[in-house]
Amino acid sequence: MTSPDTPVTLSENAAKRVAQLIEQQGNPNLKLRLSVSGGGCSGFQYGFDFDEAQKDDDIVVTRDGVTMLVDSMSLLYVIGSEVDFVEDLVGASFQVKNPNASSSCGCGSSFAI
Repeated sequence: MTSPDTPVTLSENAAKRVAQLIEQQGNPNLKLRLSVSGGGCSGFQYGFDFDEAQKDDDIVVTRDGVTMLVDSMSLLYVIGSEVDFVEDLVGASFQVKNPNASSSCGCGSSFAI
Protein backbone atom coordinates (compact mmCIF):
# COMPACT_ATOMS: atom_id res chain seq x y z
CA MET A 1 0.00 0.00 0.00
CA THR A 2 1.38 3.40 -0.92
CA SER A 3 1.07 6.70 0.91
CA PRO A 4 2.15 10.30 0.20
CA ASP A 5 5.39 9.54 2.08
CA THR A 6 6.03 6.38 0.03
CA PRO A 7 4.31 6.79 -3.35
CA VAL A 8 5.93 3.56 -4.63
CA THR A 9 6.48 0.40 -2.61
CA LEU A 10 8.81 -2.56 -2.70
CA SER A 11 7.36 -5.98 -1.87
CA GLU A 12 8.96 -8.30 0.65
CA ASN A 13 9.98 -10.69 -2.16
CA ALA A 14 11.56 -7.86 -4.14
CA ALA A 15 13.48 -6.59 -1.11
CA LYS A 16 14.84 -10.09 -0.42
CA ARG A 17 15.95 -10.53 -4.04
CA VAL A 18 17.59 -7.09 -4.16
CA ALA A 19 19.45 -7.89 -0.92
CA GLN A 20 20.70 -11.16 -2.47
CA LEU A 21 21.87 -9.39 -5.63
CA ILE A 22 23.65 -6.68 -3.66
CA GLU A 23 25.39 -9.33 -1.57
CA GLN A 24 26.51 -11.11 -4.75
CA GLN A 25 27.93 -7.81 -6.06
CA GLY A 26 29.84 -7.33 -2.80
CA ASN A 27 28.95 -3.62 -2.61
CA PRO A 28 26.61 -2.70 0.28
CA ASN A 29 26.29 0.87 -1.09
CA LEU A 30 24.21 -0.27 -4.08
CA LYS A 31 20.58 0.78 -4.38
CA LEU A 32 17.96 -0.45 -6.82
CA ARG A 33 16.95 2.25 -9.31
CA LEU A 34 13.54 2.03 -11.01
CA SER A 35 13.21 4.19 -14.11
CA VAL A 36 10.71 4.66 -16.91
CA SER A 37 11.72 5.47 -20.48
CA GLY A 38 10.00 5.70 -23.84
CA GLY A 39 10.00 2.52 -25.89
CA GLY A 40 8.96 -1.07 -25.52
CA CYS A 41 6.04 -2.65 -27.31
CA SER A 42 3.45 -0.66 -25.32
CA GLY A 43 4.98 2.83 -25.34
CA PHE A 44 6.93 3.01 -22.06
CA GLN A 45 9.30 0.54 -20.45
CA TYR A 46 10.57 -0.06 -16.95
CA GLY A 47 14.27 -0.13 -16.22
CA PHE A 48 16.02 -1.66 -13.22
CA ASP A 49 19.64 -0.87 -12.45
CA PHE A 50 21.91 -0.66 -9.46
CA ASP A 51 23.23 2.75 -8.49
CA GLU A 52 25.42 4.02 -5.67
CA ALA A 53 24.47 7.67 -6.11
CA GLN A 54 21.24 9.20 -4.91
CA LYS A 55 20.19 12.30 -6.86
CA ASP A 56 18.49 15.35 -5.39
CA ASP A 57 15.15 14.60 -7.09
CA ASP A 58 15.06 10.88 -6.19
CA ILE A 59 12.24 9.41 -4.16
CA VAL A 60 13.77 7.00 -1.65
CA VAL A 61 11.91 3.82 -0.73
CA THR A 62 13.32 1.49 1.92
CA ARG A 63 12.25 -1.94 3.02
CA ASP A 64 14.08 -4.54 5.10
CA GLY A 65 17.39 -2.71 4.77
CA VAL A 66 17.14 -2.31 0.98
CA THR A 67 16.83 1.05 -0.79
CA MET A 68 15.05 1.72 -4.07
CA LEU A 69 15.41 5.04 -5.90
CA VAL A 70 12.91 6.54 -8.34
CA ASP A 71 13.66 9.80 -10.15
CA SER A 72 10.94 12.46 -10.14
CA MET A 73 10.17 12.13 -13.86
CA SER A 74 9.71 8.34 -13.67
CA LEU A 75 7.61 8.74 -10.53
CA LEU A 76 4.92 10.47 -12.60
CA TYR A 77 4.34 7.15 -14.40
CA VAL A 78 4.63 4.75 -11.46
CA ILE A 79 3.01 6.57 -8.54
CA GLY A 80 0.93 4.10 -6.55
CA SER A 81 2.85 1.11 -7.92
CA GLU A 82 4.41 -1.85 -6.17
CA VAL A 83 7.65 -3.43 -7.36
CA ASP A 84 7.56 -7.19 -6.84
CA PHE A 85 9.85 -10.10 -7.63
CA VAL A 86 8.06 -13.07 -9.19
CA GLU A 87 9.35 -16.56 -9.90
CA ASP A 88 7.24 -18.84 -12.11
CA LEU A 89 7.64 -21.44 -14.85
CA VAL A 90 8.58 -18.76 -17.39
CA GLY A 91 11.41 -17.44 -15.21
CA ALA A 92 12.13 -14.91 -12.51
CA SER A 93 11.81 -11.15 -12.86
CA PHE A 94 11.04 -7.87 -11.18
CA GLN A 95 7.53 -6.72 -12.05
CA VAL A 96 5.77 -3.43 -11.50
CA LYS A 97 2.14 -3.61 -10.44
CA ASN A 98 1.14 -0.24 -11.87
CA PRO A 99 -2.41 1.07 -11.34
CA ASN A 100 -1.74 3.84 -13.90
CA ALA A 101 -1.08 1.46 -16.80
CA SER A 102 -4.02 1.12 -19.18
CA SER A 103 -2.32 -1.84 -20.86
CA SER A 104 0.93 -3.76 -20.72
CA CYS A 105 2.75 -6.24 -22.90
CA GLY A 106 2.97 -9.96 -22.23
CA CYS A 107 6.49 -9.71 -20.83
CA GLY A 108 5.38 -7.13 -18.26
CA SER A 109 8.31 -4.81 -18.90
CA SER A 110 6.44 -2.22 -20.98
CA PHE A 111 3.14 -0.43 -20.56
CA ALA A 112 0.83 2.27 -21.87
CA ILE A 113 -0.98 5.00 -19.97
